[in-house]
Amino acid sequence: MKNKIISVEEAISKVHDTDTVMIGGFMSCGTPEILVDEIVKRGIKDLTVIANDTGVPGKGIGKLITARLIKHLIASHIGLNPETGAQMTAGELEVTLVPQGSLAEMIRAGGAGLGGVLTPTGVGTEIENGKQKINLNGIDYLIEMPLKADVALIRGSIVDKAGNVYYNATTKNFNPMMATAAKTVIVAAEKIVEVGELDPNYVMTPGIFVDYIVGGEV
Repeated sequence: MKNKIISVEEAISKVHDTDTVMIGGFMSCGTPEILVDEIVKRGIKDLTVIANDTGVPGKGIGKLITARLIKHLIASHIGLNPETGAQMTAGELEVTLVPQGSLAEMIRAGGAGLGGVLTPTGVGTEIENGKQKINLNGIDYLIEMPLKADVALIRGSIVDKAGNVYYNATTKNFNPMMATAAKTVIVAAEKIVEVGELDPNYVMTPGIFVDYIVGGEV
């Protein structure tokens, strides 16, 4: 069995300037803080980040915002981080806002190899600008394209050495779908156990999706 456990330094060496990076979490709950911290430490810049939100200043993706390492943000919500709005207003950060349900489905479609998602959400609003619209059975739908990434950074509550992941409670949020939609998947684990110690009934992301495991997440 391949040894997937590496140091945080080795893990973030897989992330490069200009990469598209998916980062799990919902208002920083379920965000891999140790991986975000290492990106800040290394100053990896001009990133396109796909995430639900940008957390709050000083926490989660908010640290990347403060360090001005994100060039393009694709997210559903930025309201809890005034720094994000300020950078967007100043023209320093490109922000694409996507309805949360559509964002989740676009990521899922990227992981499932689908060609896109049909959704009525956004029809008749600014969201439909530049997008293809079709009518089915008298209902207008937007075609939202799938989202994929170079790297997905996720957080696991319990991870076995094969990369099988369990997420506790609401830390699950965007992490499982992001684990399917990136070329390289790195999980920051709160606890690492031997193969066989994690009940298969509790596996939420199969190890086949996980490339690297980093211990020490809190």
